[in-house]
Amino acid sequence: MIGASRGSLTKVQESLGSRQGDLSTLSLELFAVASLIADEKSLRQTLADSGQTVAGRQALIKDILGGKVSVATIEVLGEVVANRWSSDRDLIDAIEILGAQAAFSAAQSSGSLDRVEDEIFMFGRAVDASPELQMTLTAPSLTSASKAAVVKDLLAAKADAATQSVLAYFAANLRGRRVDSVVDQLTALAAAQRNQVVAEVTSAVALDESQTARLATALAKITGKQVRVNVAIEPSVIGGISVKLGEEIIDGTVATRLEHARRSLLA
Repeated sequence: MIGASRGSLTKVQESLGSRQGDLSTLSLELFAVASLIADEKSLRQTLADSGQTVAGRQALIKDILGGKVSVATIEVLGEVVANRWSSDRDLIDAIEILGAQAAFSAAQSSGSLDRVEDEIFMFGRAVDASPELQMTLTAPSLTSASKAAVVKDLLAAKADAATQSVLAYFAANLRGRRVDSVVDQLTALAAAQRNQVVAEVTSAVALDESQTARLATALAKITGKQVRVNVAIEPSVIGGISVKLGEEIIDGTVATRLEHARRSLLA
C-alpha cells in the first residue's frame, strides 16, 4: 500500500490492537466480509469512495451486515470505511490484514502465538518444496472452497486453529498474489504482534541454539527490535548464510561468493 492507504491501515491496526473480547470470531467474520466485498465490485467501490459521506458508508455496512455479524465486526468495518483508501483493492487488503491480526492477537492471548508463527513458516517451506502444491493453490480451475479444503486437509489435527483459519482463507483468496509473498506477509504480521521483526535465514546446515541466539542479538542491534529468526536449510548454498530482513538481504553464502568470482573471471 502507498499514500493514503498506508496511513489508514496504520490507524485501523492500532485501533484493533486495543480491542478485547472474542477476537477469534472477529477474525473469521472479517475474513468472510473481505471475501464478500471482493466479489461485489460496486459494493467495494462505494465503500472505498471518499466522495461518499462517512456516515453513508457506515450506514451501508450496517444495512448489509446488521444481525449477520457481531457488533465488534460492524464497529471495526465502520472504522475501516471511515478512512481514505487509494483503491478499493486496498480496502479489501486492509480488512484481510485486520482479520489476520485479530487471529494472531487471539493466539497471543491463549499462549499459542509461537506455535502459530512456526506453523505458518513451515507451511511456506512446504509450498516452496512442492511444485504440485503450488500449482494446486494457484490453479484457476479450482474453486476457492476447494483450495481452502486442500489447506485444511493438510493442517487438520496438526496445526493450531488460528493457523488453519488464516492459511485456509488466504489460500482461497490469493487474487493473483504469490503464495510465498502471502506467507511472508503473515509471518511479519504475527511477529509484529509482539513488536518483533522476522529474519529469514538460509543456511546449508542447521544452526544450533547458541548460533541462532547470537544472530538474533546482532540483528536486534541493527533493527532496534526483537528479532525472530526462522531458519531454512538449503544445501545448495554450500556454506555461510543468507539473511532476509524485510526488503533487505544480507547474502554471505559460499554459493553467492563463488558466483561473484565466476562473473569476475568471465568479465
